[in-house]
Amino acid sequence: MKIPTSLFRLVQAWGLIVAASGFSIPALLSSRSSHKTQHAFAPATRMHGGTTTTLERTAASITLPLSLPFPHAQKVEDVFRLLRTDRAAGLSGEEATRRLEQFGPNRLAEGPPPSLWKLIAQQFDDLLVKILLAAAFVSFLPVLVGSEGLGSGGLIGEVGRWLSGGGFQLAVDVSDVVEPLVILLILILNATVGVVQELSALQAVQGLRAMQPNTAECLRDGRWSTLPAAQLVPGDVVKMQTGDVVPADIRITELRTTTLRAEQSQLTGESQSVFKMPQWGGAGGANRDMVYGDGGNGAADTVPSMSEVELQLKNTMVFASTTVSQGAGVGVVVGTGMDTEIGKIQQAVDAASQEEEDTPLQKTLDEFGGQLSKIIGGICLLVWTLNIRNFSDPAFGSIWLGALYYFKVAVALAVAAIPEGLPAVITTALALGTRRMAERKALIRKLPCVETLGCTNVICSDKTGTLTTNEMSATSFVLPGQPPHTQSPTPPLREFSVEGTTYTPIGRIRPSLTPVDGYDRCLEAFCEVASLCNEATLAVEGQRVVRKGEPTEAALRVLVEKIGCDDEGLNQRHLQKARTGDDVSVFNDYWESQFERRALLEFSRDRKSMSVLCSPKRHPTRNTLYVKGAPESILDRCSEVLLPDGTRVPMTPTERADIASRITQLASRGLRTLAFAIGDAERGGGVGASLLAGYDGPSHPSHQLLLDQSQYARIEQNLTFVGLVGLMDPPRPEVPQAIEECRNAGIKVVMITGDNPKTAEAIARQTNILDKEPEPTHATKHTHDATQDAAHAEALTGRQFESLTEHQQIQLLSRLSDEHHPADENATSFGLVFSRTEPRHKQQIVKILKRLDCVVAMTGDGVNDAPALKEADIGVAMGVTGTEVAKESSDMVLAEETFSTIVAAVEEGRAIYNNMRGFIRYLISSNFGEVASIFLTAIIGLPGFLAPVQLLWVNLVTDGLPATALSFNPADGSVMSQPPRKSSDPLVTRSVFIRYLIVGTYVGLATVGVFMWWYLFDKGGGHPTVTLEQLREWSECARFGQPLSFDPAQYGLDVPCDIFTTGKVEAATLSLTTLVMLQMFNAFNALSEEESLLRKPPWSNPYLVAAVATSIAIHCGILYTPVLADVFGVSPLSLRNWGVVMAVSAPVVAIDEAIKLVYRTQQNSANLKDITRETDRADGTRENVRM
Repeated sequence: MKIPTSLFRLVQAWGLIVAASGFSIPALLSSRSSHKTQHAFAPATRMHGGTTTTLERTAASITLPLSLPFPHAQKVEDVFRLLRTDRAAGLSGEEATRRLEQFGPNRLAEGPPPSLWKLIAQQFDDLLVKILLAAAFVSFLPVLVGSEGLGSGGLIGEVGRWLSGGGFQLAVDVSDVVEPLVILLILILNATVGVVQELSALQAVQGLRAMQPNTAECLRDGRWSTLPAAQLVPGDVVKMQTGDVVPADIRITELRTTTLRAEQSQLTGESQSVFKMPQWGGAGGANRDMVYGDGGNGAADTVPSMSEVELQLKNTMVFASTTVSQGAGVGVVVGTGMDTEIGKIQQAVDAASQEEEDTPLQKTLDEFGGQLSKIIGGICLLVWTLNIRNFSDPAFGSIWLGALYYFKVAVALAVAAIPEGLPAVITTALALGTRRMAERKALIRKLPCVETLGCTNVICSDKTGTLTTNEMSATSFVLPGQPPHTQSPTPPLREFSVEGTTYTPIGRIRPSLTPVDGYDRCLEAFCEVASLCNEATLAVEGQRVVRKGEPTEAALRVLVEKIGCDDEGLNQRHLQKARTGDDVSVFNDYWESQFERRALLEFSRDRKSMSVLCSPKRHPTRNTLYVKGAPESILDRCSEVLLPDGTRVPMTPTERADIASRITQLASRGLRTLAFAIGDAERGGGVGASLLAGYDGPSHPSHQLLLDQSQYARIEQNLTFVGLVGLMDPPRPEVPQAIEECRNAGIKVVMITGDNPKTAEAIARQTNILDKEPEPTHATKHTHDATQDAAHAEALTGRQFESLTEHQQIQLLSRLSDEHHPADENATSFGLVFSRTEPRHKQQIVKILKRLDCVVAMTGDGVNDAPALKEADIGVAMGVTGTEVAKESSDMVLAEETFSTIVAAVEEGRAIYNNMRGFIRYLISSNFGEVASIFLTAIIGLPGFLAPVQLLWVNLVTDGLPATALSFNPADGSVMSQPPRKSSDPLVTRSVFIRYLIVGTYVGLATVGVFMWWYLFDKGGGHPTVTLEQLREWSECARFGQPLSFDPAQYGLDVPCDIFTTGKVEAATLSLTTLVMLQMFNAFNALSEEESLLRKPPWSNPYLVAAVATSIAIHCGILYTPVLADVFGVSPLSLRNWGVVMAVSAPVVAIDEAIKLVYRTQQNSANLKDITRETDRADGTRENVRM
């Protein structure tokens, strides 16, 4: 709900009464206030959409905010009176000290830095990490307690013996130490990366503080002095001039120059500087904050009360951290510290940081870790429980040793099930994706956000600099034409379009400029106005042409460079050709060289124009006034029209109407329109113009006329109309195609800008965010009356969106969620446009979209964008023009500031996710095979043949390389023609789990089968064979009814039963190698989830081929290197054994190919049903709707 206007008026009146009553407000408050009290001079906020903020900040300052709720709208004298400040002397030193104690120093709040230990602890607050920590502890348990139980020689027992005065002798199995140490090393590395990322993210607020100025010119005790900016308090009188950074939120009270401009793009997002003035002109006047107003484009939106004026419309205020770009002035401080606009932004950034959520990838991995922990825990408990009956087997010597043995089996099972290499592989894959994105001009600051781009379904984009070039360009200009015959005195209007979207002075004029009889005085005068009545300059920096001065005036200079001049030699050398720093303004220089500037009549908001008085060098006594400004204002003061042949004809009502109509047409296309005119004193100019006819400098008697700005309107009278020019910050050429790609990829695009509604909507239609033409039933209405039909709105201002109820806001934005389908009746457009937005609007839009389960990417470059960048799932900052605050609040920085770079990053993110699914599928299916091997071993009762250190080696090294290589898989051609995945989609679906089960079961059977084959059927292997019963009862070998009948010495054994313990090395090596080769073949299966290896062969990813070869080589290294073979408990294999390994491993490819064939068949069947359903709906003949 909104604050009623009547209530506001009562509040204001009561404040005036209290202030006029003579009571000392500071004295009344001093007994209740403290240095912690936040002051209340900052502009009061309002209640909208269920969000309430009060006029009173604290009980300690009740009266002050009531007496000054809206400082931008108060009269100057009331501001001084209500703040108890002497306009001529400022505050006294004593009063300033008292207020400093009450309101605190003028600096942004600094909270205590986060504890390093807290940051480290946060990195381990992850389910998968906890599982790995538990596995490391369990692996280390035998070292702690010893082989005979607690106190029997383990680390704990030996420490106890040492403390009792005995010796310290600890015999440790290498495998019991290597495994936990490797796991801990991995976790420490991951934690280090996380801490570094956290610390870098904290730089955003530091960037905000760095923007605050150090000193300010302040009036205290009647004297101007330079004070530290931190000592400013509400009520201080401050002086500002060109180049100064504004030290606090200040109400302008006096101009020291004709005009005062402030560059506040970092707060509003728009690069155009804003005129400031002492007197509040109302919302309508405030809205025309560009150089020459909105040019009649009708962009001014009505503001019902001064409490609802947007930040950029408060033209009596300058704000902390903004810059005075032109002029000088004096103002009174109304907000300091955290009560400034930039302070509110810091509060929003801090709040967004507290609300920061995990990325979709982190959520998916957490869910996967939860599922994995339950499965691992259940299987380990089952295996250990099933073998409780074997704890007391005499072969172990004691129940404790039996329990410890099967505990080690359970540990091996856990190690096999846990993908220890997954964190490292994911980090590597994301890092590789980061490098590829950097090649596409997108710099990733936080690794998980690489994948987040892949499931982004809404992109909230700023307009200026992202969708547009951020370089104002003239796109059209209109000149009077020559009447076809003397009986038709009304000249036609000629419109020309201009190519080019940057400050580079290359771009064709269409239709081509064809002078009338070799002469076009109208075109000459147009170029003269554009060049002479202009304060901007062009320069070349590197390969780019840049501006110095106002964007609008720079665009006019570029237009002159594209038109050329009447010197054919210059045209041939420079027109439509690349320029250097020496000739970048050659045609402007040509026109300016023809004239001597006599005087400048600066722009003023009352007449909405500026002009220069010049005299031709060939006629130095003939002064001409060159004028440009808002078209309505110029048109009202024109009495003649200049024709191409140089003649001037009276402006008839018909021609005036034609020009006004053309102005409206240009404005309807979102163009900022200016009108050009000239005035000659000899031809009946105004009273002032006549007096300036012979003006030649300050010594002239009429110089006093130029010192009085109120006389400028009288000077600029009886003008001759020259032409119109339409300017805009044009869309980047590649943006429409990029947004079309977003459409095909199921990604919605929302424009959120601080610019005026007409311009924003025009750009949206040109870039395909909105339909080219608005729906007939919604045209115009959706911009100005959105509250009546929020679900159908296409474009809203930030204030209009804020005025909607929460239900209406959700209804509007729900069109962007995955549940909304384009075929819905209420769907009118692909995207939405929000104009005249402030930081809170952007953040509110992002919050609601996230509540609707959208994955939101937000672009921005200014300080005002920082809260929304922090709030979004992925914040995208501009790398060249973006502020440091925006960059530090973002997850990705664009080195090339264009929307197409974002689309390219989304494509890369999708490819990365597909590759991640591939290597996760590979790792899990491989680990599932290891689990199946150990499970079958325990169930059948075979000797354990896969040691934990062997499994860890396989998971980290042998599997790690192919898994990493899968990150290099080329993206599928259809990656950007599919809808984005939902963030809630599980990593392991039912179909994928079935594939894990089938492939993993075969891996387990093959690995165990090779082990059993060695014992049962390998007659020619140079070792004894046993029966199945003997193999299953191996632990009772000494009591076999049929004892083993072979000479143990022949095989290097002490006793026959050693065949099941020390003699199993070759069998275990055979099984381990089979497991490795199965996983190598399975790596090729993971190249594609559905495509056959015949269509996507292994060499389509040469990195994978190299990784598989390297992994096999590494495995052979431990087999054939004696030292490593002893560490890992393996032995060399013969060629015969390698043949067995390959024969058992290769079928896994055929099995997965069969699964893919079934999957493709099901998909084709489903697609056919979908096509049938759509056809049936189209012709209406059947109702076979797929369920």
